[in-house]
Amino acid sequence: MRKIISLICFLLPVLGFAGQSETNLQIRSDAPDQYTVVKGDTLWDISGKFFKDPWKWPHIWGMNKASIKNPHWIYPGATIFLDRSSGTLRMGKEDTTNEIVKLSPHIRSEDSSQNAISSIPSKVIEPFLSQPLVVDEQSLATAPTIIGVAEERVIIGTGDVAYAKGITTDKGNKWQVYRPGKALIDPDTNETLGYEAIFLGSLNVKTFADVSTVVITDAKQEINPGDRLLVPEAVIPHTYLPRAPAHQVAASVISIYGGVSQAGQNTVITLNRGERDGVEIGHVLAFTSKGRVLKTDNTSLPDERYGYAFIFRVFDKVSYALVMQARLPVQLLDHAVTP
Repeated sequence: MRKIISLICFLLPVLGFAGQSETNLQIRSDAPDQYTVVKGDTLWDISGKFFKDPWKWPHIWGMNKASIKNPHWIYPGATIFLDRSSGTLRMGKEDTTNEIVKLSPHIRSEDSSQNAISSIPSKVIEPFLSQPLVVDEQSLATAPTIIGVAEERVIIGTGDVAYAKGITTDKGNKWQVYRPGKALIDPDTNETLGYEAIFLGSLNVKTFADVSTVVITDAKQEINPGDRLLVPEAVIPHTYLPRAPAHQVAASVISIYGGVSQAGQNTVITLNRGERDGVEIGHVLAFTSKGRVLKTDNTSLPDERYGYAFIFRVFDKVSYALVMQARLPVQLLDHAVTP
């Protein structure tokens, strides 16, 4: 048995701050009185079964700041109850009088295979926390380079021995292989915000020299001479506390992972706003479509909200977001704004 004493990375979103004011918390007309958690659920999913705005976890769960020290544990099999009088959710159990007995937060010992549910689909975003990058042109231009392979091959794959120039011993023997991708252009200003770096795989350095010998440990895509090497980034745990930005953010979708033109739920997108614009990890933005114009009198109807994006990684000028809900396909140049 392995004692799990913290799930800060993914469970803090339920530990909201009841002291913050929130309006328009609307219970869904088809909300059940209770729900039993199953494997694969997320906190967003569960909240969405009861409320129209599932990202408002801090208020939906009715927690306060003191709860951070004693987080709730939500595992498959737990029963979630809707308290319609207070408009909040709670874990509990029914006693013989059919009244809900509220369960107090506690530390729970569990085998590590029995994981508590995550706040958002963690497996979807995990590769984007340490692999795909947004870099400036100079970073890739000066990075170490694969120059050839031990045998006369054009394509390099897992287990192959290759050669690289520019690797230094001070950065360790583990490297990742990238290929320069497309430029990310701001549609509003035409500014180049950065360049996508396409993750190709990982390698270990066997021998350091002017021309170092490397071994490809994991090839996700074909690796060719000319591809660049970067040091792996450390994955930093985040609380992923969902919230609306405190200021007005108006972003555009400038890239959809996979090179496609439309995105659906659980797709990663790139937005043209980043740290310099006040965007933070955990911010929730709403997708909007321009309201149609009535043919009768040319009256413009209000823009319509059709989904949500959850920002999980922020660079200086751009950010990665996960499409959490989308009633319509999310398309390139669609707008995402403060909800």
